[in-house]
Amino acid sequence: MSPRTVDAVVIGAGPNGLVAANALADAGWEVLLLEAADDVGGAVRSAQVTAPGFTTDLFSAFYPLAAASPLMRDLDLGAHGLTWVRAPDVLAHALDDGRAALLTPDPARTAAGLDAFAAGDGDAWLAMVADWDRIRDPLLDALFSPFPPVAAATRLLRRTGVAGGLELARLAVLPVRRLAEEQFRGEGAALLLTGNAMHSDLPPDAAGSGLFGWLLAMLAQDVGFPVPRGGAGRLADALTHRFIAAGGAVRTGARVESVVVSGGRAVGVRIAGGDVVVARHAVLADVAAPALYRDLVGLDRLPARLRRDLARFQWDHATLKVNWALDRPVPWTAREVRGAGTVHLGTDVDGFVDTAADLAVGRVPRRPFLLLGQMTTTDPTRSPAGTESVWAYTHLPHREAWSAADLEAQVERMEAAVERVAPGFRDAAIARHVQSPGDFEAANANLVGGAINGGSAALHQQLFFRPTPRLGRSGTPLEGPYLASASAHPGGGVHGAAGWNAARAALGGAGRFGGARRRLTRTAWGRLLGER
Repeated sequence: MSPRTVDAVVIGAGPNGLVAANALADAGWEVLLLEAADDVGGAVRSAQVTAPGFTTDLFSAFYPLAAASPLMRDLDLGAHGLTWVRAPDVLAHALDDGRAALLTPDPARTAAGLDAFAAGDGDAWLAMVADWDRIRDPLLDALFSPFPPVAAATRLLRRTGVAGGLELARLAVLPVRRLAEEQFRGEGAALLLTGNAMHSDLPPDAAGSGLFGWLLAMLAQDVGFPVPRGGAGRLADALTHRFIAAGGAVRTGARVESVVVSGGRAVGVRIAGGDVVVARHAVLADVAAPALYRDLVGLDRLPARLRRDLARFQWDHATLKVNWALDRPVPWTAREVRGAGTVHLGTDVDGFVDTAADLAVGRVPRRPFLLLGQMTTTDPTRSPAGTESVWAYTHLPHREAWSAADLEAQVERMEAAVERVAPGFRDAAIARHVQSPGDFEAANANLVGGAINGGSAALHQQLFFRPTPRLGRSGTPLEGPYLASASAHPGGGVHGAAGWNAARAALGGAGRFGGARRRLTRTAWGRLLGER
């Protein structure tokens, strides 16, 4: 039997792979999407792992970037079964002394809470929100466009002017600790900004952490931290349904062993078991950069400089996650925390620095910083009425292996941190499920050692340094294979930009870009190509 031939093969049905596949199908290509796991979604999946009737998001859970992404918005996923829902409040940081900083959907209410920490901080917050509103659209276009984002950056500069552009450039390299000190007097705003920055692997005194903290805090104030009704997997299901409706084909349980290269060009893939699929135009890989270059393409086909650069590729921190089923809501000491979908806890402003210092030198933090999700508070379908499906994760140093004793000790510290701000939490837990760094990688090969962002977010591995210096785009030294994962610019987060950028490059490389451009006019695809 002759091998199947398609216009493009997409490896990996994570969110970036699914967006890439949709973009190519929209352009009229015949696309086959291959996923090694039995289910689509990558790190966007949910299951009942704690107790019957309790739905847990296994990896990612809250999606401000997806809600704000013009790419995701113009896919019209609501027509394919996706419904976004939000908690009454967006984000809280619970302190051990019983106080809490709260970010609500109403900026004025957020500001009032920050004034309780220091008079005047509310006005400073509202000024920050006003600045965000002014530059939001061109900034998001710039963030999600291929690097360099010339058209989007030009539009952004028109909004800011030269002086404002310089201020924004300074923000891009400002540490979040310094940003908070410059803009606010009290601890409340600093907690919100720094906690958001700590979603990445950037320490609070590192260049670039200010931009991460500010961006997520402003998105929280703007679009909130929404979740798909029924579980994270519903987002992947909607992307898959749309792709199939556009004529695409999906094959799960199909692990790609190698990219077939001939004459310096990717001509197809070989699947475990021996099947070969021929690609007329391109192979797009939603896999970690080392996996594409080292395992699928082969280091012997790469220039010596790239091989050297790959050897120093840096992963982000490992992740340890605990999922609980509670027979009642979390018994928070601070009333403000009860309606928040996302809760930060375990440390104060100075403690962020201590946690980051431990991770930097390879120590396990003794007072871990936790990100906690109250999923039933956000989406009542996640567990029976009166109960709570809840999880928390923390970062660990990136290691090859962890002992059971070390992991159990850190889980104990995590539960103790929750108990300090919610006495009686342990008594409310009727079931517990732990995901170690090794469990993350076993479930999804892209999450190497429990790293969830496709590589460090530090400045030396962002923009044109991502995944290695001099690239910054989806193309590779060979013709035809394209990197379509979070290892490519703009990096981690569920926004689909890395997948779209790879699809854009593939269409251009095949000489089909003009026709695709005409088909996608007046959509986010067109806007990101400069069609305004």
